[in-house]
Amino acid sequence: MKLTTLCYLQRGQQYLMLHRVRKQQDDNRDKWLGVGGKFLEGESPEDCLLREVWEETGLKLEAWQFRGIVTFVSDRLPTEYMHLFTATRWSGQQRTDCPEGDLAWIDRGKLRELTLWAGDRIFLQLLEQEAPFFSLKLCYQGEQLAAASLNGKPLPLD
Repeated sequence: MKLTTLCYLQRGQQYLMLHRVRKQQDDNRDKWLGVGGKFLEGESPEDCLLREVWEETGLKLEAWQFRGIVTFVSDRLPTEYMHLFTATRWSGQQRTDCPEGDLAWIDRGKLRELTLWAGDRIFLQLLEQEAPFFSLKLCYQGEQLAAASLNGKPLPLD
């Protein structure tokens, strides 16, 4: 099992997105995501969040919100428990050389045009709707979303 964080830094109507194109052996290769990564031993979700955002963006978060837990179940990868955050205030100079890929500020209305995981579209919509803290389970067969449930209740797939 894997523990991770993911954060969407929000500037007005834009999110800072990471196009994962740098690593060859990357489960998220060519996808657009927020920023984050794997917990280190002894880290809390907030410790991991702050470290990963700084490593990938060069920014030090000053205001963030824990939005939910996303459980990824896959037929080819270990189960992942992702701690989802949004952030609205930070300091520092944004990196131009992220080791994971290319950083870009994207209008929230254009996110659905990007190459995203199908399940990411679900939690991005929950963020957009300002949903209260949630638990989302996403089950994948390969890269295909096979099932989803929100707070223990099945969701229809489009």
